Amino acid sequence: MMDAVAPADVAAMMQVARRYYEGQATQAEIAVELGLSRMKVNRLLRQAREAGIVDVRIRVHRAVEADLERRLQDRFGVKAALIAVDRRDPEAQRAEVALLVADYLERVLHEGAVVAVGMGRNIAAVAETRGRPGLETATFVSATGGAHQAGEPSNADHICRKLARRFGGVPETLYAPAYVPDATLRAALMRNPTVKQTLDLGRSAAFALVGVGDLGEESHMARMGWFRREELLAARATGVVGDLMGYDFYDIEGRERNEILGGRVVGLRLADIRAIPTAIAVAAEPTKAMPILAALRTGAIDVIATSLANAHGILALDQAARADA
Repeated sequence: MMDAVAPADVAAMMQVARRYYEGQATQAEIAVELGLSRMKVNRLLRQAREAGIVDVRIRVHRAVEADLERRLQDRFGVKAALIAVDRRDPEAQRAEVALLVADYLERVLHEGAVVAVGMGRNIAAVAETRGRPGLETATFVSATGGAHQAGEPSNADHICRKLARRFGGVPETLYAPAYVPDATLRAALMRNPTVKQTLDLGRSAAFALVGVGDLGEESHMARMGWFRREELLAARATGVVGDLMGYDFYDIEGRERNEILGGRVVGLRLADIRAIPTAIAVAAEPTKAMPILAALRTGAIDVIATSLANAHGILALDQAARADA
């Protein structure tokens, strides 16, 4: 990390990186200019990338991105669409989308901001991005409970702690399990003063980071064993295509369909997310086009972060549905 690098080394990295990336100088030219060996220049450039001083990435062409964003805004009323280049590797795709979300958060977060945070791999990837914290008083609050099956990295509590370190601020834990199979126990937990206080803080948030779930075999909740395969198949047969926060399920039109799978998760509900001024939905997987479309139709999403292929897929699905109507 850059905090462990000596200030003189940071200055050297920045000087070399500026000449190479902004000044368009070759490594040989920089070596002569600064009295360094070419090997030293190469090493400083590599260290600059590793330390997060230089961020080298391929982006969607601005004209393409702007056109897709405008179409998504016109159709679904979102404030922004963050569209990443397509990657074959799932982890690389999550990382590409996460970088765009991190860039967006760096632009919009402010001192005192409260961010409600969900669980899952896409949200965890945002917390894994590199950058220097620019805030001191932001609060990242767990908007759902914890689950041993999810593993620490994908739990909202762990993600909140990493987000606080990444952007600056403090984490707020929700002291409750994420999944409760018994409705009576869940209702009691939701009334608990400690749990209620944290969820109320989440409800007051200016921003929310949420994942978009599907009902596939590799979905977050399926992997954790919260629902039996028979339940998932039954829900899909009734038209359920996805979920937000693992609590509220919906069909392709964005209508709540909780009769089979709903009401088992301790956390914020769809209505709570809808009331948060800027809810950012993050979904990188190529299987998510239909669940993302449905999530956009719920009216709860203000910013969508996904891949180029998914953006095209969402608009194509929506257009096909309107043509058939």
